[in-house]
Amino acid sequence: MARVQVLSKETAELIAAGEVIERPSSIVKELVENSIDSGATNITVEIKRGGISYLRVTDNGCGIDFEDVPTAFLRHATSKIHDKDDLNSIMTLGFRGEALASICAVAKVEVLTKTAEGQYGVRYVIEGGEEKEYDRAGCPDGTTIIIRDVFFNVPARLKFLKKDVTEGNAVASIIDKIALSHPEIAFKFIRDNKQEFITPGDGELYSSVYSVMGKQFAASMIPVDYELNGVKIDGFTVKPLFGRPNRTMQHFFINGRYVKSPTCTHSLEHAYHNSIMEGKFPSCVLRMTIPPSMIDVNVHPAKVEVRFTDEKIIADSIYFAVKNAILLDTAPAEINIKQPTVDYRKPLPEQQPVYSQDSFGVPADDMPKASVYETRPAFREEMPVQTAVYTVPKPFVQPQPVPPISAAENIVDIPYNISSESDTGDEPIEQLKPAENVQFRYISENSFEKKKEVPKEQPKEIYFRVIGEAFKNYIIAEVENDMVFIDKHAAHERILFEKLKSGQQKLVCQLLLQPADVLLDYEEFSALVQNGDFVRELGFEFEVSDASDVEVKGIPSILDGCDPKDLIIELARNISENKANPMPEILDDMYHTFACKAAIKANDNNTLSELSVIVRTILTDERIRYCPHGRPVMFKLTKRELEKQFKRVL
Repeated sequence: MARVQVLSKETAELIAAGEVIERPSSIVKELVENSIDSGATNITVEIKRGGISYLRVTDNGCGIDFEDVPTAFLRHATSKIHDKDDLNSIMTLGFRGEALASICAVAKVEVLTKTAEGQYGVRYVIEGGEEKEYDRAGCPDGTTIIIRDVFFNVPARLKFLKKDVTEGNAVASIIDKIALSHPEIAFKFIRDNKQEFITPGDGELYSSVYSVMGKQFAASMIPVDYELNGVKIDGFTVKPLFGRPNRTMQHFFINGRYVKSPTCTHSLEHAYHNSIMEGKFPSCVLRMTIPPSMIDVNVHPAKVEVRFTDEKIIADSIYFAVKNAILLDTAPAEINIKQPTVDYRKPLPEQQPVYSQDSFGVPADDMPKASVYETRPAFREEMPVQTAVYTVPKPFVQPQPVPPISAAENIVDIPYNISSESDTGDEPIEQLKPAENVQFRYISENSFEKKKEVPKEQPKEIYFRVIGEAFKNYIIAEVENDMVFIDKHAAHERILFEKLKSGQQKLVCQLLLQPADVLLDYEEFSALVQNGDFVRELGFEFEVSDASDVEVKGIPSILDGCDPKDLIIELARNISENKANPMPEILDDMYHTFACKAAIKANDNNTLSELSVIVRTILTDERIRYCPHGRPVMFKLTKRELEKQFKRVL
């Protein structure tokens, strides 16, 4: 066995550098974070060949004194902390004192720096950990660090670097995240002599999102501003309609530092449950301000992974912040029609005779012309005064460190009138007219601590007129100066889903004329039997016959006509997959299933009266904007956009 010996200083520094410097992007991260900690308001990053051959970071920060420059490149040298107690209140981005020492150990480094008080600046050159030049020089206030030939003395590391484009993309990703986390700083990124982006540094996060991520991404965002249990969250999250096929655009920042956290990711996606399409993931740019004592950033050398003293506080804060933002975004998406580009100089293609489906070979132009307007039977429907009972859904109720409240306290009775001046689809809809002293619970930092009274105001009437249906699935209605298109199945599905969650739609068991025998596997059978009371509360009635055989005797009346075997198999599977705490997940999944199966379908024949009820419900309930699958319920086409198509306005 070889003898144990102490490594040389050069070898030890190369090994230590490998823990911090993995690639050029690691260098950029360390240098830019140092620039931010120096108080810089302008930072420029320039790279060539992915940062392998050339990398420059320039800032207008406080600079480094002449005497301190060599010390800054020693291992464990830092101005950020002084003793162990400072580790409990770290607010700077870099503090270990390893960055500059690690960088100079594997690259050729040149530093130009000057403080505002100094008459001259400093030029310092160090290569592979060996000092080459150290002298006074003329330079502007701030610091410029130039890195050349990364891993020039470690060929084994150099050969494992990716292509220049890949390394450059890694650098760009780092700069993007840092620029988003510090909108008060003007960033400029130059790549192979081409400016990639520049941020204004005006302190507005939206400006940075627009500059870094682009116009289309910024337009898909909705604002977030929330505070809970000392955790403040602000930023932007995506509209459910614009989900992405992956999680690459989820950006979380804690105290100005970009972090990766499964807790944050799970809470974000949980907030979008039943609002975003299946298989799609939300994007976000969320900033969290957390007391330093609640977080440990000293977990990973790159300080990307973090630990929380109480993960539930963080999870709840993100969930309710994002859920609030989604609920407040009630405006339907607008249809923008692109102007066709027609080249009138080209001859029109030769027209072929068009045959209708029922023309039996006769050209459509020779068929008798039908009336443009379809005659519908008039209907008359007296709308009595109604009382809507809205139950605050449990997942929406913000937890607070106060005694639990009863279920009855969550129920709010709101009497309102729906008048009907015309029974041909022209119906004025009044906004919910609050009764005297009605109190509402909101998801806010003051929830459960005080109740807010709704100010008295005159309700605004909303007139709508159902024009008809397109393709026997899409309701077309005129609402004030907009034309709205509603997916009747998606809308009805969401209406039923919300009624089930709030308790307005009761699940009553309907006995079957002929019981259905269902064979389950042992795990599903055991889960179903152990949660028998819960299953019966959902409106099912069953008996156990053999070891894993179940006889279904009744199903919820809302699912009349559905196959009881499929329903009980799906229910048993859901319960078995959520053994730890099945109730919340199962309820959501089953309400989703019930609503989907019970809702009206495309190609169903519905009267104008039935369609009017759907439109009326959507206009008076702002929760009905996405179906439980995440598909949009409604789009609108403005009157102005329609007039533009007919050249009435420009």
